[in-house]
Amino acid sequence: MITKSPLSLTAYTLVNALGQGCEAVFTALQQGRSGLRRCDFEPAELDTWIGRVDGVEDYPVPKALAEYDCRNNRLAEMGLNQDGFRQQVEASIKRYGAHRVGLFLGTSTSGIAETEVAYRYRLSDDASLPSDYRFSTTHNPYALSDFCCRSLGLTGPATVVSTACSSSAKVFAAAYRHIQAGFCDAAVVGGVDSLCLSTLYGFNSLDLLSSEPCRPWDQQRAGISIGEGAGFVLLEPHTEGSSELALLGYGESSDGYHMSTPHPQGRGAVLAMQRALQSAGLSPQQVDYLNLHGTATAANDSAEDMAVSMLFGSELMCSSTKGWTGHTLGAAGITEAIICCLALERDFVPATLNLEQPDPAFNTQVLRESKNRTIQTALSNSFGFGGNNCSLVFGRIS
Repeated sequence: MITKSPLSLTAYTLVNALGQGCEAVFTALQQGRSGLRRCDFEPAELDTWIGRVDGVEDYPVPKALAEYDCRNNRLAEMGLNQDGFRQQVEASIKRYGAHRVGLFLGTSTSGIAETEVAYRYRLSDDASLPSDYRFSTTHNPYALSDFCCRSLGLTGPATVVSTACSSSAKVFAAAYRHIQAGFCDAAVVGGVDSLCLSTLYGFNSLDLLSSEPCRPWDQQRAGISIGEGAGFVLLEPHTEGSSELALLGYGESSDGYHMSTPHPQGRGAVLAMQRALQSAGLSPQQVDYLNLHGTATAANDSAEDMAVSMLFGSELMCSSTKGWTGHTLGAAGITEAIICCLALERDFVPATLNLEQPDPAFNTQVLRESKNRTIQTALSNSFGFGGNNCSLVFGRIS
């Protein structure tokens, strides 16, 4: 239970199609400017829209970590270098020691793009994999944590969660349990997922890619827009003088209804949200804003609407932010968690972009226009393949 021991968000940072760093992302949200564009990720030839981060191709990793060079780790490095985050981690290391700061990250495909390139080379040349191909420091999911540990100078517990779209939400729960159990005193949590052919063509094979910018909660929604992103949060036990923003609670569930489809009545989603509220010591009426998983697929939005309305009724202020950033998959949890924190910090609740005609079968109150609104608590939903669900509660505390 987190009720008695909230974790302060000492620092946070994010990078996605809206820009590099919190200020750039928040400015885009305020201006109503989406980060989606027609697919220009080579060599993909798909009629879809993506949330691509500019400059990743040329962003260097440290020379000492050259063996980790791949799109995913470049994106991670870009994220770590925003918003003074690296300096805050250094201060945390001084407080606790490098071995007492944990690292818990989420990703779905890590650096699989390197493997895609390697196999194209093999097919074209009828040869073995290229001599410079490095699975362990690129494609291997743990390569992300290994790279970030070395980049930040951390030697504490480190792991990677890979539960599809809930990956970088579940890391908050993992970090809390490690701190509570005494394995570390503070933790860096986050997630990174980068564009690759595996996800683009994989979702296309499931008929889940939209040929227009995704339209969460819309009657004519036609699928997702895949994005990429990185985000990190430094979590520390709340003490006098700590940041007033904190992780108040988390809830997890695994409904296991289907490999890629949520339970149609949203049973696993309801359970995750209920557990998050219970751990935060809050009633549904005490939540001011909900950032929906809101993928813009027919089945996901329908199941989530049913789950949310079952628990909160039709009055809770909700929005999906995937029309701004695209669905960043393994980085979706951290991306939307930080957007919730920006909403809490800056009294600004973002709208659901591209929502033209709300589905008349839905009951939730989904924002079509952003609002300047002071909120005290925000809940963020992240639901992954196989029914891997996670809900997080953030709030202001004194």
